Amino acid sequence: MARVNDPELTKTRLHTVVEEMYDRIVKGEPPTMTLPVRTKNNIGFDRKLGVYKYGKKRSTRDATSLGSAKNLLRALHVVEFIEEMIEAGKSSTLREMYYISEGWGLGKFGSQNESNNLAEDLEVVTSCLREDFKLRPEEDGARMIGNITVNELNRRGQWMTINARDDVGDSGYGVPYNVEIEKIELKEHDVNFLMAIETGGMFDRLIENGFDEDYKCGLIHLKGQPARSTRRIIKRMNEEWDLPVVVFLDGDPWSFRIFASIAYGAIKTAHISEYLATPSATYLGITADDILAYDLPADELSKKDIEALNAELSDPRFADGWWQDQINMMLEVGKKAEQQSLAKYGLDFVTDTYLPEKLGEMGLA
Repeated sequence: MARVNDPELTKTRLHTVVEEMYDRIVKGEPPTMTLPVRTKNNIGFDRKLGVYKYGKKRSTRDATSLGSAKNLLRALHVVEFIEEMIEAGKSSTLREMYYISEGWGLGKFGSQNESNNLAEDLEVVTSCLREDFKLRPEEDGARMIGNITVNELNRRGQWMTINARDDVGDSGYGVPYNVEIEKIELKEHDVNFLMAIETGGMFDRLIENGFDEDYKCGLIHLKGQPARSTRRIIKRMNEEWDLPVVVFLDGDPWSFRIFASIAYGAIKTAHISEYLATPSATYLGITADDILAYDLPADELSKKDIEALNAELSDPRFADGWWQDQINMMLEVGKKAEQQSLAKYGLDFVTDTYLPEKLGEMGLA
């Protein structure tokens, strides 16, 4: 499935949502909207793409109850709102759309979560991206630093050439919400691999220690659970430049899920996994065996941590033997550790010892 990236085709696909409802109404039947079941039970591994995607199970929303009727009414309002933005050359945040719905009478949203979910539903039904709908998230994307040069289209419609090392401060280049080709062109680079990093403190530590220059790599701060634009820019650089991707996170079940979303896709965005996921990404650490091998300061697993780890044992994204071993080891050890726990051995230990050793095992140092 190719990306739409055509305003007229986007509108045409949105009209199919309206047509399904209209065709039912003229037959004297309740209007409906059909979409894939968006649960873990309907996710399967796509061997061709190397990512996890929704299966063939479908659900149908109809207007046989007040709540369902309101959802369909909201969908019609959103379709109209998106079409107006496309024609006006405007964009909106998801939060703005939530407040704009105050003027939609019975179609107004009851919560931000409802408006976010409906935007995702329309992506699923139309095979378009949120960027095609001119909808922006509230959160910003990653910070990136390294000898990477991009062309970015600014708000005045002018292309700017930006080097993520020479043209930025220590905070790095801020990745915009839309990183598709009409907004960001990947121009050139002089790096050997990309390292995605969970925490801001570790990202800043590596910059201060000059790690990106010493090891010719691009550093990307994920800001916790990465935004879609973050995952997409990683995917594009991996594919278009053939750059290896390593992921450096905290050693806990929640960070394991961050890696899974980068490598294989997340349940919420399984409909666009081929756009966002980087199947060749490698988990660098912190691993369960790192806690033992480096005798890292660690915290006891909480009840929620244990529940999350047990759930991951049956998650198809963690089905391979290495992940099963790591999860079982963490459950056996009963400990979790943060990236910053490496500071036990001094501020330079992570860049002088830990990362060189781990990258060496991967053939990247």
